[in-house]
Amino acid sequence: MKIDLHTHILPENWPDLEERYGYPGFVRLMHHRPCGAKMLMGNRCFREIESNSWDPVARIGDCDATGVSVQVLSTVPVMFGYWAKPEDTLDLSQLLNDHIAGVCRDHPTRFVGLGTLPMQDPELACRELDRCVGELGLAGVEIGTHVNDWNLNAQEMFPVFEHAARIGAAVFVHPWDMMGKSEMPDYWLPWLVGMPAETCRAICSLIFGGVLERLPDLRIAFAHGGGSFPGTIGRIEHGFDVRPDLCAKDNPVNPRSYAGKFYVDSLVHDAEALRYLIDLVGADRVALGSDYPFPLGEQHPGRMIESMTDLSDETRHRLLAGTALAFLNLRADAFAGA
Repeated sequence: MKIDLHTHILPENWPDLEERYGYPGFVRLMHHRPCGAKMLMGNRCFREIESNSWDPVARIGDCDATGVSVQVLSTVPVMFGYWAKPEDTLDLSQLLNDHIAGVCRDHPTRFVGLGTLPMQDPELACRELDRCVGELGLAGVEIGTHVNDWNLNAQEMFPVFEHAARIGAAVFVHPWDMMGKSEMPDYWLPWLVGMPAETCRAICSLIFGGVLERLPDLRIAFAHGGGSFPGTIGRIEHGFDVRPDLCAKDNPVNPRSYAGKFYVDSLVHDAEALRYLIDLVGADRVALGSDYPFPLGEQHPGRMIESMTDLSDETRHRLLAGTALAFLNLRADAFAGA
């Protein structure tokens, strides 16, 4: 069994959001050829996508070809809309969440859903989180690595994490709106350098801000193998040791002690890096994630894990399915026939 924790989906169509809300900045979709569309921001093409970005039948075909039993669906982070008016982001979130829930209802043994929230308004976010889990049957939500000027330790955001822990909702953190992107426009550096740094920013904010200490039952996962956090944990710990006046002012616990208390996906593109990640956080905290259907992802989900002959069968099972089931709080028999 293979469960892909990290995949993205969009509706095949959505309303003209600039017209719907009365101001610019939203993504629109232009179908310009059979099975192909452009995601446009104003007149600029943000990304070209294929039909597997919206067509569940095409996705299932790809899954069957690569042996993926179940995909966990979340929106594309550019759709978060945290910058917009909160009531408009709530409306957009509901549109996207209803779509994901519908795909999961139509194919319950092949897909699990994660919603999106208007995180710039924590009260609205908690309300939509309740709807995602209680009404739509989603396993949790996907959120960004920061929300406008708030890092994830911001006191305004704590009620959302607290509520997710209370109702047992999984939280998947994905980088977006990368810091420094305007200073490094060449060579795809925002995606190659900025995204890993964004994820490290999120993990460190939650650790140093005491969020993970206060909410030990929060099931939270980070994309792309935790970004640059695993590779810089030595520096992070050393900073904590030598400058506790700066690093330990909100949480006196050594940051290394949190390795193994949160989840990450396996998307590191390097077998040695994955071995190190498993050693750092444990196989029971690493779940297969491919970033399907985008080019920076693993094109054959799980192939690297399957090629690592030094892994035990138990470890391989944890990576390919068991960890995702634990993070999502689901049982394998829920997908009988997948």
